[in-house]
Amino acid sequence: MGQLSFEFDAPRERVPQGNAPVDVRALTPEEMAQQLDAHPDFLVLRRLVPLPDYGPAPDALQSACRVLILDTETTGLSHASDRIIELAMLRVSVDVATGRPFGPVETFEGFEDPGMPIPEIARQITGITDEMVRGQRLDDAQVEALLAGADLVVAHNAGFDRPFVEARFPGFAAKPWACSFADIDWKAQGAESAKLSALAQDRGWFYDAHRALVDCHALLQVLASPGAEGAPTGLQRLMAAADRLSYRLSATGAPFDSKDKLKARGYRWDGDAKVWSCRLGGETLLDAELVWLKAEVYGTRRAQAEVEVLDARTRFALRPGQLERRAL
Repeated sequence: MGQLSFEFDAPRERVPQGNAPVDVRALTPEEMAQQLDAHPDFLVLRRLVPLPDYGPAPDALQSACRVLILDTETTGLSHASDRIIELAMLRVSVDVATGRPFGPVETFEGFEDPGMPIPEIARQITGITDEMVRGQRLDDAQVEALLAGADLVVAHNAGFDRPFVEARFPGFAAKPWACSFADIDWKAQGAESAKLSALAQDRGWFYDAHRALVDCHALLQVLASPGAEGAPTGLQRLMAAADRLSYRLSATGAPFDSKDKLKARGYRWDGDAKVWSCRLGGETLLDAELVWLKAEVYGTRRAQAEVEVLDARTRFALRPGQLERRAL
């Protein structure tokens, strides 16, 4: 029997705890974990346990935001040709002042037959098979009921999830969105990776990733966990991000020999539109970037840059935001 099962013949070694020896065979797994946790050479992870209820509303509650967290599993990465095979959502109330959830967590989870065989790579990643989805359909009424009561929709890669769910449920297009991957500077918060499983591990949890509902619970607990003293929670950061405008700046007509500068600056090449573009999180950053473009790319040339203004209802969607032209 493997050691991880805790069903092997444990050595009769005694571990010191204070002044009294402890028989390790008498310890529960949690007590073993606590012993290891106290040792500087070990880092202990515990299985993440979904919380069905975050307790009563705070006595001093002044304002609450109903946050809907969702995750999709799909047949592939193409919004044009792939389909949802699993959708999970949870909705919870959040105290705006503290960024902490409260009350019961309402959940939804369902499969949908994509009308096509699930590719092998998707089966390997998600564990979802053709047999699991055959004849299944997401419950439109349940999805729309949860959505109707939401003030903000959150996904860990909203640029991926939003187009898929909007194609299947058009009501998602009318809701403000935030992305816990793109809207939070996790590196600045001390994280080495913005991957959800890594963020959970930073907080001492592990879980079976790539199943939609447990991913939602993991994300909620990561976003609700306190940061450094006085720092806002992830939920507070996302509510603030939803209130801000962001911008997609396209360097239209940029000379070919500026491509290396643009790439080094963080611009990406859009092969369909044939333009270099970048995303900026605020008007101050936009103004500074326009100055840089004029000085480093266009020089004395007369030019116009295209600016797409994005709010929480268009950000991460396939629909364009409001388009503006800025003279350089």
